[in-house]
Amino acid sequence: MKIAIINGPNLNLLGKREVDIYGNETFEIFFEKLKAQFPQVEFTYYQSNVEGELINEIQRVGYSYDAIIFNPGGYTHTSVAIGDAIAAIKTPVVEVHISNIFGREEFRKLSHVSGKSVGVISGLGLKGYALAIQYFL
Repeated sequence: MKIAIINGPNLNLLGKREVDIYGNETFEIFFEKLKAQFPQVEFTYYQSNVEGELINEIQRVGYSYDAIIFNPGGYTHTSVAIGDAIAAIKTPVVEVHISNIFGREEFRKLSHVSGKSVGVISGLGLKGYALAIQYFL
């Protein structure tokens, strides 16, 4: 099984930014743990702070991978284009958020991605990624 993990803006700062919300572990370290936990899965990981680059990656893997785990970060609430990209591909997407976006500011309760995804995992920290993998398996 091939699973692409795609992270959006500011997720390159995990382990440094707002550790009370996002924790103190970098995604690179966490990604190595995921690969060890799920050796039967072929993973790729991509992160960008640029909306168009995220759309390009969604389109690149969206017809050849078995699954996408996507944390769109702040673009969740603003990017119709990312939602459209997910709607256009064949590969199923699970939207993952480290924090509980529904327990934060009012504007974070809108997602242009959720309605195009097969599911949403929000507020369970980095564990949400592992839960998404288990869903796909």
